[in-house]
Amino acid sequence: MEIGIIGSGHIGGTLTRRLSSLGHDVAVTNSRGPESLTDLAAETGARAGTLEEVVQGAEVVVVAIPLKAVPQLPAALFDGKLVVDANNYYPQRDGDVAELLDRSLSSSRWTADHLKGARVVKAFNNIQAAHLMDQGKPAGTAGRIALPVAGDDADAKQAVMGLVDELGFEPVDAGTLDESWRQQPDTPVYGTDRDADGVREGLAAARP
Repeated sequence: MEIGIIGSGHIGGTLTRRLSSLGHDVAVTNSRGPESLTDLAAETGARAGTLEEVVQGAEVVVVAIPLKAVPQLPAALFDGKLVVDANNYYPQRDGDVAELLDRSLSSSRWTADHLKGARVVKAFNNIQAAHLMDQGKPAGTAGRIALPVAGDDADAKQAVMGLVDELGFEPVDAGTLDESWRQQPDTPVYGTDRDADGVREGLAAARP
């Protein structure tokens, strides 16, 4: 699969490494330009490129950048694309966004509103990067870490759940984008490495 990754920090860099190692054709970009990604590209075999190059050729685009940078992305570039939102809203970093502070809107719905035309799926936001790198297990392994996956487009969600499984984690359908607040920071499933039953229980127990 051709996968574009926007962001080379903890989650973006980890997904670049993991997905490349699984044989996917990965291209990566960041705000500092392709020349800053020389080492990551050499390490992984991924291609470093501009935002336009990375998005245009991708079947799946992972957005793993500070949430405050999302409005700077050119929405038209993402029209029709399957976009995996791996972001979280942290007010101390991203500033005050009224509808996110009072949780009247999930951060993924906010992102989807900025990237109109994209098929946005929420995933990879609730696991520590080190665990995403090292703690994947084969399907059927007892205690396999599960990851919630939320989205409105059933086919897009299924594709992302397939990637989660391939990476060694148990995909759990977490409902729609509007329900994805259940996997945001300060919820039971955030950073807790639960198995599938535990993730389902945690999603159900989440409170606004």
